[in-house]
Amino acid sequence: MLTLYGVYRSRASRPLWLLAELGLPFAHVPVVQARRVRDPGAAGAPLNTASPAFLAINPQGQIPALRDGDLVLTESLAICQHIARKAGGSLGPQNLDEAALIDQWALFAATGIEAAALEILYAQEAGEDKTAAGAAKVAECATRLARPLARLEGHLATHQWLLGARFTVADIMVAECLRYAQGHKALMAAHPVTSAWLARCQARPGFKAMMAARLAEPA
Repeated sequence: MLTLYGVYRSRASRPLWLLAELGLPFAHVPVVQARRVRDPGAAGAPLNTASPAFLAINPQGQIPALRDGDLVLTESLAICQHIARKAGGSLGPQNLDEAALIDQWALFAATGIEAAALEILYAQEAGEDKTAAGAAKVAECATRLARPLARLEGHLATHQWLLGARFTVADIMVAECLRYAQGHKALMAAHPVTSAWLARCQARPGFKAMMAARLAEPA
């Protein structure tokens, strides 16, 4: 059985959404980020990314991680792709061309979307976007997202989903990275086709189940 390490309030949301879509049985070990624990090394501290037991799984001390037999993976998008290839059915690649396209969209999400989108989220959560310096930072991040979002907008104008007519793991990976910037209303309004696609992704029962579990976790 697959064992997934990590909490819902982390990048583990990506494989957890995929697993919810698939209804695939797995063991869940809720490892929390060490920065959220008062004394990560104290006796009785919750299992966290600085715990020796978890560092034996991922010496880098980051979540999520996946164990599948002797295979251990420590990058969320690689975890999603492995699950999709192994047990994803229609959510996974059906041929080599689709596998290449899914690889492409995973890298697009990681290199084109995630960093700037995450900076927007952090600034908004901290209220920094209400200051002049913070607003300038958010504006700069939105500018960095302009080209990748223009690409998404053009692609989705002629495709219901990233691979065409069916929802796949590619949609999960890109949607979860873009979710970080979802609170930037002007940015999303400027890309209505992409916003509509994101809404379709988030209307799926798998996303709703993942998000409900995420919201149920302590902040």
